[in-house]
Amino acid sequence: MATLFSFSKTNSSISSFSNKFAPPTPSHTFSESMMEENIENAESIITKWDLSSNSFEKFTSLFQESRKEAKEFIKSVKDLRRAMHFLISQHSSPNKLVMAQKLMQVAMHRLEKEFYQILSANKEYLNPESVSSRSSHLSRSLPSNSDDEGDVSSDNEIRVAGDSISEVERISALAMSDLKLIADSMISCGYGKECIKIYRIIRILIVDEALYRLGIKRCTSSQINRMNPEALEHHISKWIDAAKIAVRTLFHGERFLCDHVFSANETLRESCFSDITRDGGTNLFRFPELVAKSKRWPEKVFQLMNLYEAISDIWPEIESIFSYESLSAVKLQAFSSLHKLGDSIQTILSEFESSIQKNSSRTLVPRGAIHPLTNSVMNYVSLLANYSGVLSDIVADSGTPPHSPFPESYFHSPSPDETPTSAVSARLAWIILVLLCKLDTKTKLYGDIALSYLFLVNNLQFVVEKVRTTTLKFLLGDDWLSKLDRKVKLYAANYETVAWNKVFSCLPENLPEEMSPDTIKGHFRQFYSAFDEAYRRQASWVVPDPKLRDEIKVSIARKLVPAYQEFYDTYLAILIEERNLEVLVRFSPNNLGNYLSDLFHGTVVPGSSSSSPSHVSRCLP
Repeated sequence: MATLFSFSKTNSSISSFSNKFAPPTPSHTFSESMMEENIENAESIITKWDLSSNSFEKFTSLFQESRKEAKEFIKSVKDLRRAMHFLISQHSSPNKLVMAQKLMQVAMHRLEKEFYQILSANKEYLNPESVSSRSSHLSRSLPSNSDDEGDVSSDNEIRVAGDSISEVERISALAMSDLKLIADSMISCGYGKECIKIYRIIRILIVDEALYRLGIKRCTSSQINRMNPEALEHHISKWIDAAKIAVRTLFHGERFLCDHVFSANETLRESCFSDITRDGGTNLFRFPELVAKSKRWPEKVFQLMNLYEAISDIWPEIESIFSYESLSAVKLQAFSSLHKLGDSIQTILSEFESSIQKNSSRTLVPRGAIHPLTNSVMNYVSLLANYSGVLSDIVADSGTPPHSPFPESYFHSPSPDETPTSAVSARLAWIILVLLCKLDTKTKLYGDIALSYLFLVNNLQFVVEKVRTTTLKFLLGDDWLSKLDRKVKLYAANYETVAWNKVFSCLPENLPEEMSPDTIKGHFRQFYSAFDEAYRRQASWVVPDPKLRDEIKVSIARKLVPAYQEFYDTYLAILIEERNLEVLVRFSPNNLGNYLSDLFHGTVVPGSSSSSPSHVSRCLP
């Protein structure tokens, strides 16, 4: 306790103050007599509670023992201070001033001990988290002491001021009121530094312990780099929860308590709060910057955006709580973390785009299915869309690379007047554009042009559906979707032309009224040969999207089946007498539609006798 209490013991006991002042002489003024009486009255109560007079007894708190006497003690200190100022101004006897000064030292020693006792005994009720949650109640229930420096609030006064508060809140309010009274008294008497020394020591320990319980510890770059992605994600999640509690309850409560207790002196209030929270606050906001500077991978961008969003959410509280100039280091660290997180997010997105462009895999995706790159990129971009609010702050000034090698028809650059959300939309549309252009290069891996078109149809349709069924739809809009949807239909038409044009051409467009049996047989043979070749080649191709699959099959059937039906109905009768007709005319129009319905499921094995159109079907009516 010697380190906490700085007052030196007086050489003589307080009983030496019992020498009464002489009765007023003609030279005494009324004011002098009144000041001397104030000193006598102060001596009476201050001596009673002199710590040196009962140093071997158990400490008894004045504010716990008798709140009435506590009120008198505070008032006597005020009167004693007034008397000392008067003695100095009147150049009175030095002996009187020395006596008053000794009394003041004894009183300050007592108040210093009382201040420590209240802080120590009420840690549970002055816990910053609890104070923060009850700050609105306490601010209403705490009585104002500005009018009367010596006013000690009673239990009844607290109940009247806040009749709806709980017992815990009542005790907190009393403790805070008593601390403020003591601090006001000590500061007004010139003992503010001694007062805040005790407060600082106790509250620093409380804040540090609270931060430790929240899991806020000092980390190094090497420690973060050694964490695997799962461990880092868990650590970040815990930090986000802890940071919100630390700012909104711990630091907020500590600021509320400090502002109330030391409301009499702004300089001391700032110094005290800064000393208590500077190191903890700076260390709290150093962690996101270390994460931002650590090694990067694409999925880490979501963890960084979670950190960015968390700091942005509590930024108003950070500015309000750490508003003192002496705490600028805390705000600077929080801002630096935001800046570094934003830079790292931008870098990861740029590296992700570059990885798409540099994808050199020559692995052929069989059957024209969805490329793994399409799946991974669109999943990634759709997750990015869920962070549009965060991204709007980060990518608003980035836009599109100035010298784009890609076609303008895919992309719309935002004008300077467009909103930040437009910038996010542009950035995400740009990433999709990079994917589409890379998919276009992948088509060269296919030796079959029709299959390469089907590959584009499948992958672009996957992009369309991913956009349509996620938040991307609200960012990219219906126009963007319609534009890409038209490209899907264009590629589907190109596929249809390349894959089935030979089959279509085997049936004459304008059927002549007369045609020789040999010519009719030739058309049937050519048609079956072309259809068999197209069917066998496409039997294992896939269109994963059910709606698109049906649309493509219906489109083929609408062109092929009616043409075959007309040819079949027109010329079958001419061949009715032919031997082995069922071998020559292998299937009816209905069979043709059935074969088409089997396509694009990826389950038909070419050459199978049960599914190949070479299978002989009885088609005669």
